[in-house]
Amino acid sequence: MTMRFSVDGWDPGYGTSQDEDLSESKAEVDATVELPKDRWQLIDPKAGLAHPAALLFVDGVRRIEARVWIEDSTPDGAPATEASAALCASYAAGVVCCCRGQAHLVKAEKERGLFTIARHAADIVTWAGDYTAHRTEPDPRRPLAEILSQALQDRMTKFEVTVASKARSSLAGHVIPDGDDLLIVDGPLRGREHLPRTLGYVKSHHSSYLPPDLNSHVGKLESGQRTPVFLISAKLNRHSWYLRLPRAGGPPWSGVVRMECSADLPVAEVTRLADLSQTCLPRFASTRYKDPRAPQNLYPISGLERELRHRLGDPRLLYRALSRSAAAL
Repeated sequence: MTMRFSVDGWDPGYGTSQDEDLSESKAEVDATVELPKDRWQLIDPKAGLAHPAALLFVDGVRRIEARVWIEDSTPDGAPATEASAALCASYAAGVVCCCRGQAHLVKAEKERGLFTIARHAADIVTWAGDYTAHRTEPDPRRPLAEILSQALQDRMTKFEVTVASKARSSLAGHVIPDGDDLLIVDGPLRGREHLPRTLGYVKSHHSSYLPPDLNSHVGKLESGQRTPVFLISAKLNRHSWYLRLPRAGGPPWSGVVRMECSADLPVAEVTRLADLSQTCLPRFASTRYKDPRAPQNLYPISGLERELRHRLGDPRLLYRALSRSAAAL
């Protein structure tokens, strides 16, 4: 008998769209938000549903420019005998607006930061840009590299929240009716739940939220179909559902994304947003020959990532600038 198998469409350099062994989430899940458990079924897109006048896609990128060592100071001014590892990083966030059949960048901002546990850390000034010091607390239970990486991620998330909050103010002159837009955040909502008409877009899956009998529905989704809405109760509560994007074969979860919206919204608004996700997002699904993370990496997000990475600057020049500043001390 010939063995049948499938290949994950994602470039191996990005891992996989689904972890090889999804860990069971410890969050409580209410799967009866939209339908009772015994009536769970795959939901088709609603015909004739009007699209928002504008779709706003928000994303961010980060890059470590250099790992540096900050020498510990001594009270008597003697030469330091120890040093703390630190990270110099650049990060950027932006917004792409899709309206009237066009996609255009409406906002892009960047920052550079120094992430360290050193108490006397100060900003690093270079001819290519300044790195603002962000100090975090040490934790003997965690490796320093993990602490610094998390500090960088937390700062970038806050930066994305700020940019996302400004997204709608960037629509001036676009002649978009008030309230006729939808904001898509690449990744979990994480602190953006307060923004109106906002969805989190999760491309890769690390946890299994649904019980096995309901989770089996996900692999059966056809292009454009979604699961019923369920409520995830954890540190950050949110409504969620799974959606299948157009795909060209692959494993059962190929092309599946998980959507999020605020847990504070009434059920009628949540299901309206879920229906909108079915009609708005599949048309932006990427293809394998254009994107190594197809189809989940939507074209507006992919283009935004490229533009933001370009705006971070040349990493070789930034590294050289940091080296010259260090040598001048």
